[in-house]
Amino acid sequence: MADTSNNKVMAVLCYFGILWVIPLLTDHKNEPFVKFHINQGILLTIAWVAIWVAGLIIGLIPVLGPIVNWLARTALFVLMVLGIINSINMEEKPLPVIGTLFTAYK
Repeated sequence: MADTSNNKVMAVLCYFGILWVIPLLTDHKNEPFVKFHINQGILLTIAWVAIWVAGLIIGLIPVLGPIVNWLARTALFVLMVLGIINSINMEEKPLPVIGTLFTAYK
């Protein structure tokens, strides 16, 4: 049971920015459940960076730019929460929209 609990903690870490590196550097990286969530965490991090860069450009548009930027960041936050919920429930559900784009870590 302790192994399952450790895998769950490692999977949850994957959704907090660059913290997916921690499970990647441990023995948990060989567990299929943790490996799935490492991949989802990498995709989410890439999406955060892409939205940040796009937000710098779109943010220059008066009124509309900040609204679009806020909506995009809110959507990414919702994806983060969904990923955390999935890992707590020991599920391997891909994140909506970005979860099946590609496999970053095999």
